[in-house]
Amino acid sequence: MTTLSVGDPAPPVTLHFDDGSKTLLAELKGRPVVLFFYPEDDSGGCTDENQEFSALAPDFAARGALLFGVSPDPAEKHRKFRAKYDLKVPLVADPERQVIEAFGLWQMKKLYGREFMGLIRTSVIIGADGRIARIVRATRIKGHAAKMLQALDDVLGKA
Repeated sequence: MTTLSVGDPAPPVTLHFDDGSKTLLAELKGRPVVLFFYPEDDSGGCTDENQEFSALAPDFAARGALLFGVSPDPAEKHRKFRAKYDLKVPLVADPERQVIEAFGLWQMKKLYGREFMGLIRTSVIIGADGRIARIVRATRIKGHAAKMLQALDDVLGKA
């Protein structure tokens, strides 16, 4: 299993967006990138999280950051999800979990005594230099987007 730490180079992955476009993560070097990883489109907590990030998307953009949501859902499901809730953040489709696993976020989980493999809800800030600047596990969904905006300010040296 991949384990990334602050200061490590971001993994060399390709981001496949819900609009059909794609880019290498390395091609985004020069600007901070915020990735928030969530388990599933159109579920309660994931919808709340996406709506909070969408509401703050202009604030991330004002800081020069690129903001993307990542889940194992396919692009078509992402498109329907974004349309249903008028989400403002581009979503990365990762049904083969290449991005998720490159960031080490496909792990054993336990819920109601049952163990299973799943995505660990986490957000990552990649600095303009292409290195991991912050890794923040989302222990509470409500307020997580604001917490990531503050973390971005810390990375950028804004107090």
